[in-house]
Amino acid sequence: MHRLLVALTLLLAASSGLAAAEIFGQIELTLDGKPLRADEAQDAIVYFRPKTVPKPKPAADAVVMGTRHKQFFPRVLAVTVGSKVRFPNEDPILHNAFSSSTDNAFDVGLYSEGEGQTVTFNHAGYVRVYCNVHHSMMGHILVLDTPYFTKPDAAGHFHLRGLPVGDGDFVVWHDRATPFQATLAAGAHTQQNVALELTQRRVPQHLNKFGKAYGRSADGGY
Repeated sequence: MHRLLVALTLLLAASSGLAAAEIFGQIELTLDGKPLRADEAQDAIVYFRPKTVPKPKPAADAVVMGTRHKQFFPRVLAVTVGSKVRFPNEDPILHNAFSSSTDNAFDVGLYSEGEGQTVTFNHAGYVRVYCNVHHSMMGHILVLDTPYFTKPDAAGHFHLRGLPVGDGDFVVWHDRATPFQATLAAGAHTQQNVALELTQRRVPQHLNKFGKAYGRSADGGY
């Protein structure tokens, strides 16, 4: 009986060790070689994809990307494949969230203040979200096929916990920078600091959902 208890204890310890790794660090952003405020890093997404990726579960409830003061809020979302995102409107004006992104294109149509419609994202990838009414509105949804992701805090620090021990792809994504990617061995306390240079515009030139240029009044006042 004693040997059985010892064996079970060792088995449980080994099993828990499979998910005992963590990766932590800090994201630093620069623009034209000059450092930005640490809180700018909150728009980054940090994720880890182990060699054997467990199938991630969709979010239990719809994740929200609302509109507030003619901006998408939050500006950046990370969700797992199969998750739903709801687009409520907090403004007293009409909006029309849409995306032409491959495999995850959608168009919720014009909608006024209220709860908004819900969209399901069934494919991993980057989704650029625009408003067909206002050219300056742009949101970002990263649909991930791994459950191991997080966003930095206001100081630029991030912490990925509960990772499987071993090699995997470590990625720091930011919509205005070339993603940082490295093969990393996740261990009990693995530190990885990352510096990113922002080289892309906050709102790049783009067409409306009909493939045409926005009118001059596309970002007019209320």
